[in-house]
Order: sequence, then C-alpha cells, then structure tokens
Amino acid sequence: MEMAPFFAADWLNTERPLVLADFRGRVLAVEVFRMLCPGCVLHGLPQAQRLAQAFDARDLAVIGLHSVFEHHDGNSRETLAAFLHEWRIRFPVAIDAPGEGPMPRTMAAWALQGTPSLVLLDRRSAMRARHFGQVADLALGAEVMAMIGETAER
Repeated sequence: MEMAPFFAADWLNTERPLVLADFRGRVLAVEVFRMLCPGCVLHGLPQAQRLAQAFDARDLAVIGLHSVFEHHDGNSRETLAAFLHEWRIRFPVAIDAPGEGPMPRTMAAWALQGTPSLVLLDRRSAMRARHFGQVADLALGAEVMAMIGETAER
C-alpha cells in the first residue's frame, strides 16, 4: 500500500506545518470536519478528542482536517482558530487545500463522501479505513487497537 496523498494549505495548533511522514511509526486518525457541520461538532470532533485522550500518543496520533466544500464565506482561518479555541480542540488541524472544483484536494483524493469522516492510516501512512458519519466508540477503539498491534514492517 502506498502513502495516502495529503494536501494542507495551512495548519493550526502546531508550531510548524506537518506532513504525513511526521506520523510514520504511529497509527494516525484524521477527523475530517467542517466547523459548520452539526454532525462534526456533536459527534466527530468529540470522538476525535476521546481518541486522543484514550490512546498513548506514541501509538496513535490524532489530527483534524478542516475540509470545506460549501459555505466558504463563513470558514476563514481566523474563524476556525476561534472555533478550535472555544471547543478546546488541542490536536493539530490542517486546512485542506482548495481543489479544482468545490471539493478540497485531500477530500477529493481520499474519495470522501462528506463530513464528518474519520480516516485511519496505519504506521506506514497507508489508508486503512474511511468512516463517513457516526462511528461507535467501541468499534472504533477495537479497530485502532488492532492497527496499533500490527508491526510497521507489515
């Protein structure tokens, strides 16, 4: 499996821009969201926060990907920064790069249906799961644990 493509136009909650290779050796959970998406605010982002709290950061990294495909005017970097502060979201958040059409580049490259989406990448940064909508915590925890239990050489 090859490394998943990732196109970040900007980052928040991190001192420097990150790339997927920065997470090699750890399982990576990417919460793809829009701050104006009720499912993201009520389910996706809180679940990502629970993941970040439940697992050792040496085994699992959690990041957000703000991927806007509608309501562009209400989604500035400044508004997103205020949103992250108000909702106490501390993990790094990338802003998806604009695409050719309405779909941002990473969202299109990953063939996502919408938000919220949770994408899991293995220790080699290969995409292993794409979940659209709500995912049960217990099922997600089991999936993450199974991936953590794999070796990076697989």
